Order: sequence, then structure tokens, then C-alpha cells
Amino acid sequence: MKKLVTAALFCTFISLQGFTAGAATISVSQFVEHPALDAVLQGFQDYLQEKGIAVTYNVHNAQANMGTATQIAQQMIGEKADLLVAIATPSAQTCVQALSKAPAELRRPFLFTAVTDPVSAGLVKDLQRPDPGITGVSDLLPIEEHIKMVLSFKSDIQKLGLLYNAGEANSKATIASIKALSGKLGFETVEATASKTADVYQAAKSLVGRADAIFIPTDNTIISALESVIKVGVQNKLPIFAADVDSVKRGAVAAMGFDYYKHGYQTGAIAARILNGERPESIPVQFQKDLQLHINADYSKQMGVTPPEALLQKATKIYQ
Repeated sequence: MKKLVTAALFCTFISLQGFTAGAATISVSQFVEHPALDAVLQGFQDYLQEKGIAVTYNVHNAQANMGTATQIAQQMIGEKADLLVAIATPSAQTCVQALSKAPAELRRPFLFTAVTDPVSAGLVKDLQRPDPGITGVSDLLPIEEHIKMVLSFKSDIQKLGLLYNAGEANSKATIASIKALSGKLGFETVEATASKTADVYQAAKSLVGRADAIFIPTDNTIISALESVIKVGVQNKLPIFAADVDSVKRGAVAAMGFDYYKHGYQTGAIAARILNGERPESIPVQFQKDLQLHINADYSKQMGVTPPEALLQKATKIYQ
């Protein structure tokens, strides 16, 4: 997807002067239902509730369909909410596009979350100085640290399979980072892509015999159909690693990632600041820094690997 031109998108938007109880309305666009993104929404809502900020929510879910996400973004403009929130990169991009075309009187402050690379996605040009009317929270992972964990989990990886949706900007950014590390860390990459959830199983099967393990980035399409990937891993003794810890309890052997509930909670704190009158562009894009290591010992065995003792000692959570 081409980068979006955002320099002047939100030069005119409704400035919030603070809310009394019961006054705020938030429209939310979530790209797809899966545990990580669901946790983001829950954390977001819990923060505002705990702070005593009464909110009426218009929550929309695109079910991983870009056309639906575009329609939702346009609908959200018409809802005239006090704040627009997008969960995941595709939803954020469609909201930015819709806002760029909206009349000045319909533009609203915009907050994104669970976006890996806001700059590559065309949401902002500068993380420290976001474009007018927009800010958010990124779930960018320290990729080198994560891939080193994968390589230490299974030391004989020569070819790492990368399974993702090539249409998702966040996934493309992560894949590019992994490929850049491959020479330094001594492995090759093999790619397989799926543009929709119905294609995920066949894409995973295409990596059998070509890769020693599969890594899934924080890709909404693939994670939505994770069980089909796990099935391929179990049937072929092919370890499946993920970038989000919520995927580990569903069958990925290990992940070093964020607590997405905390990610949403952090996003809620920014929403509160905006609802209390701060301009979004005065708030730099934030990141979550606390990493967790989750290991699924049961599925590790089913996929033919044994978690190293050193990693088990460091794990935040182990599923037996």
C-alpha cells in the first residue's frame, strides 16, 4: 500500500475541552477478532472505566476484510464521536484515509494502537511529532532479540519460514527486519503469504519441507487462522513460533512479546488525555517496552522440539 499523505489531514479537527461524566463517545474500528486485539480493546476500556470516565462505545469489527474496514471508517466519520480509535494497522490506515476526505467539521481526534510501524504504514511522518489530530501506541518488537530466542529454542534452524499477509504493512516491515538480520545471525528465510484467512492453511503447508521452523509476525490475517497453522506444525513436526504471546496458549511453541491487555491499557491512558483536552499531536507515539516470554511445553513436544532449560528458567509463563 502506498504511503498516505498525512501532513495536512487533520489541520482542522474538533478540539476537546474536557468531559463531564457521561459526555464522551468513542468509535472503535478493530480489524479482526483474535485474542491479542480483543485484549487491546478490553485493556483500553478498562483503563477509562477505572479512571471514572464514562464512555459510550461504537465498536466495529472488519473481520479481516479491507473492504469492510473501509466502510467502517466511513461510517465512523458519520457517527461524529468525540474520539476515533483504530486497533491494528489496516483499520488505522482506512481511518486515516477516511478522515483525509472528510469535511473539516466532521474530523475528530484519532488514536491508533497495535500498529507495528506507524511511519511505514503512512500514519505519521515523525514518531515524536505526530501529524495534527493523530497519535497512538506501537507494538513494534525488538526483532533481533526475538529471533535470537527462536534460534536458541531450536539451534539447528538453517531456513526460517516466514508466514504473513503481504498486504499488511506491519507484517511487511517485520519481515524486512528479519531478512536484514538473516545474514548476521546465520539463517536463510523462506516466505509464504496468505491474503485471507481461507488461504492460511495452504500457505503454511507450502513451507513443509522448505523450512526448519515457521515464524508468524503480529499479522492479523495469519493469527486469525492460527489453529490451521498449528495443525500443519503438529502433523509435520514443524515448530511454529509467534510474535505475540497470546498465540502461545493457542499452540505456538514460544513467543517473546507484549501483554496486549497492557498495550490497550496504555492506549486508554492516552485517550483520557485527549478527552481531557490535550491535542493528539502533542503526545509522541508511545511504545511498550516490557517483554514477556511464553512457552507451550505441550505443543513443543507435539512439534518435535524440547524447550531449552535456560529459556524455561526465563519464561514468564509456561503452558504444560
